[in-house]
Amino acid sequence: MSPKPWTKFIKGIIIVELAGVFGAYALFHTMNTSQDFRSTMKRRFPSILEVYYKSNELAGVYDVRQRDQLDWATGGGDR
Repeated sequence: MSPKPWTKFIKGIIIVELAGVFGAYALFHTMNTSQDFRSTMKRRFPSILEVYYKSNELAGVYDVRQRDQLDWATGGGDR
């Protein structure tokens, strides 16, 4: 008895969704732990960096954006 085609499709959708969730977590974790990576994101994908800052601010963490801006203004992180 072989699985119906739609069950394979559903399994594929679940796998793609899980890959997206884990990929988003990996991106958030890397941005959360590396100011150099946030600097790269600022240059290449500023909209993604803005989403990162907004999500932190919604969680009550307000100092990441200010700390980054201060460091980059003084030449500490924008290479």
